[in-house]
Amino acid sequence: MPWRRIVTLCVASGIACPSLCASLNYFDQYRRESLPANLIQAQRDFFGGHTYERLDRDGQFHCLWDDAHKDIGDLNARTTGEL
Repeated sequence: MPWRRIVTLCVASGIACPSLCASLNYFDQYRRESLPANLIQAQRDFFGGHTYERLDRDGQFHCLWDDAHKDIGDLNARTTGEL
């Protein structure tokens, strides 16, 4: 029986299968061309003024999420260690 089907049946039946689920998730992420790290990048940018990269545009970006966040200045200076 396929691996995904076993996990589906376990979850539908209320049977705990944490190692099977985690292994399947690891396998799915391992075979992807690009990993979904955008949420982690957004959290880092929100809480620490870090920058993030986008797949659809070149360069590094920073958002002023609300009025409490300050501009971090020139992104090139931050990445070269001059700020």
